[in-house]
Amino acid sequence: MDQLSPYEEEFYPDILRGLSTYFDSPFVLNIARTAQRFRRPDLAHALNRKQIACKTWLIEQLISAYGPSYGTIWVLGGWYGVLAALMYENPGISVSKFISIDVDEGCAPVAQSLNREQVADGTFETLTADMHTLDYASGTPDLVVNTSCEHIKSFTGWFESLPKGTRLALQSNDYFGEPDHVNCAASLDAFKAQAPMSEFAFAGELEQKNYTRFMLIGRR
Repeated sequence: MDQLSPYEEEFYPDILRGLSTYFDSPFVLNIARTAQRFRRPDLAHALNRKQIACKTWLIEQLISAYGPSYGTIWVLGGWYGVLAALMYENPGISVSKFISIDVDEGCAPVAQSLNREQVADGTFETLTADMHTLDYASGTPDLVVNTSCEHIKSFTGWFESLPKGTRLALQSNDYFGEPDHVNCAASLDAFKAQAPMSEFAFAGELEQKNYTRFMLIGRR
């Protein structure tokens, strides 16, 4: 990779910092700081239009389904902590604590950078762990979020490991052409069959280019 000039190094961070000042947005400022510190192509993917749209949709429907206030939320496959950052940015929802869980240890420092104020005040933590090995009963999260159900090969085993009554927000899709998508759902009904909740507070789909995103909110 060619070395960037000082102008190129600061081009996009300067734009983002300017936007953060205009919109008075810690979220945008943290994106600028994080993108400058962690030059990873998949960070752009984590913050692209489709990813943001799907996570914003989750927040909106979660508020509609269960209201604006939550205790501890576990985000499985938390990646770079974008969902937490969006929730902290949204004045319509209140979360006591986020724990962003990912099996990739490289995700933690990026997620901490993107949620730096919440790390400082103790309301955001990262955990490097396999979601299949977690003790969901002892942790007693108020909500478990998994927006990567299409990536879980042993989805049924994971779902059945959750205590009955656990409040969930799950997303999957029908993008079978992606090699890492080992557990896609062909339709919303197929996704509901994969995750037979005792209570469905919301079930819907969001059309995106190349695929449809499915979402279920309810209780195990």
